[in-house]
Amino acid sequence: MLLDLSEEHKEHLAFLPQVDSAVVAEFGRIAVEFLRRGSNPKIYEGAARKLSVSSDTVQHGVEGLIHLLTESSKLMISELDFQDSVFVLGFSEELNKLLLQLYLDNRKEIRTILSELAPDLPSYHSLEWRLDVQLASRSLRQQMKPSVTIKLHLNQNGDHNTQVLQTDPATLLHLVQQLEQALEEMKTNHCRRVVRNIK
Repeated sequence: MLLDLSEEHKEHLAFLPQVDSAVVAEFGRIAVEFLRRGSNPKIYEGAARKLSVSSDTVQHGVEGLIHLLTESSKLMISELDFQDSVFVLGFSEELNKLLLQLYLDNRKEIRTILSELAPDLPSYHSLEWRLDVQLASRSLRQQMKPSVTIKLHLNQNGDHNTQVLQTDPATLLHLVQQLEQALEEMKTNHCRRVVRNIK
């Protein structure tokens, strides 16, 4: 699987061939450090003074490198796919090998960092449901009042919890239609591209 690099991302990475390979390696270290501890503007300013460029240029270069490494690590792309993805940037062979080495050295750590940053949301375990129909009451002898009770069992951090929901069949039918529409929309090319970039 190849990475789909945007034009903005390519512009940010275009700064890398203008600097020495030792600087690119340092940018890689800064990128991983950024993921661990967050942004530090002082680092950008210090590097910008040494390279005689603006701090924005350095920041964009590091952010481009962060994006390249995180997207590659998320997708766990192979060495060959990484090389092919970087090849379209038109970098020198030496720079391509350096970027590949940065990726190979840091992908496990980046995946660990990204998994820690991901929100821990409840996951589905099981579902129970019951249909109740009230046919009459003291005030109305003939009536039809259906309701659906749903007991949803969820897992979160190894804990099990239960949510009980109650609705009428019309609302449930509308909810099912909306979910089916969302599933159909997930099959479109645009949504597939978005999901591929999120992973």
